[in-house]
Amino acid sequence: MKGFKLFAVFIFLIMLMGCNSSEEKKSILNISTKKEDAKTETPRNISKEFKDYWYNGTAEITSYSLMQERYGEIREGTAVNIFVSEDFIPDAQVKANSTSEQNISVLKLNQMKNFNTGIYPYSIMTSTFSPISEKDHPLKITNSVQEWCGQVYMQLNNRDDFEIESHSYFEGEADQKLSLPKTYLENELWNLIRINPEELPTGDVMIIPSFEYLQLRHKEIKEYNAFASLKQGDSITIYTLNYPDLQRQLMIFFHSNFPYEIEKWEEVNAANHNDTLRLKTTATKLKRIKSDYWTKNGNEHLNLRDSLQLK
Repeated sequence: MKGFKLFAVFIFLIMLMGCNSSEEKKSILNISTKKEDAKTETPRNISKEFKDYWYNGTAEITSYSLMQERYGEIREGTAVNIFVSEDFIPDAQVKANSTSEQNISVLKLNQMKNFNTGIYPYSIMTSTFSPISEKDHPLKITNSVQEWCGQVYMQLNNRDDFEIESHSYFEGEADQKLSLPKTYLENELWNLIRINPEELPTGDVMIIPSFEYLQLRHKEIKEYNAFASLKQGDSITIYTLNYPDLQRQLMIFFHSNFPYEIEKWEEVNAANHNDTLRLKTTATKLKRIKSDYWTKNGNEHLNLRDSLQLK
C-alpha cells in the first residue's frame, strides 16, 4: 500500500509539471505573438499614379555632374542614381528570381560615383532597398568604395535589430560585426523622397549617417544627433540635414510634385586636419531617362550612354 501511495504521488508530480509546462508554452506563445504584433508595420496607400510610374518595367536613371570634395580639394566626376522597383525575398534579403507570395516589393536605389584623385580613381556604390507597401526602414543597405589603395565594404540587414558588417583594409577597422537599435538612416531618406516626402523626419532626430560618409571619414558606426528641415517651394523642395557634432550638412533638392525627381544635392563636412576651408560637394542633374537598362547590355547599346552624357 505504501508503495502504491508513493507511486500515486509520483504520477501527480509528473502531471503537475506537465501542466506547468503547458502554461509556460502558452505564455511563450503569447510573448511570441506580441513580438510579431510589435513588428507589424503601418501599411502605405499606394496610388495608381505611383504604380503607373514605378511598375511599368523600367528604371529611372539620372546622371549628375559631380564636384566631389576629397583630400581637401574638389574633384570632377559623375554620379548616377538608378531607382527601380523589384521583387525582394524578405528572409534572405536578396532580389527574387521568381514569383512568390512571400516576395515583397521594394524601391531600390543604386547610387554610383566616379572621380579621380590625382593619378588614381575612386568608384563608390551604395544600394538601398526600401519596402514600398509598408512604412519600415530599409531591409538592406550595402556600400563599397574602391580605389588604388584598397577597398572597403559595409552591409546592413534589417532584422530584429540592425545587423551590420564592415570590412576595411585600414588598421583598426578591418572586420567589424555589430548590432544597433533601429533608427533613421541617412541612406533611406533618398527613397522616402521618392515614395512619400511627407514621411521624411523633421526636427531633432537620431540618425545613422550615410555609409559612404562613415567609410570615407572613418567615423564610428552609430547614430548621431541631427536636425532636419523641409522647405517646400512651388517647384523645388529642399530637405536639409545638419549634424552638429560631425559638422556635416546634407541638402537634397527635389521636385515638389510626384514623382519627386531629385535635381541636385550638396554636402559639406568638417575640414580635414590640415585644411582651413570646408569645401562643398555638389551633384547637379545632367540627364534623366526611363529604361529597362538590364536588357541593353550589348556593344550596340554603348551609344545609349551618350543620352546620359556619360563618358
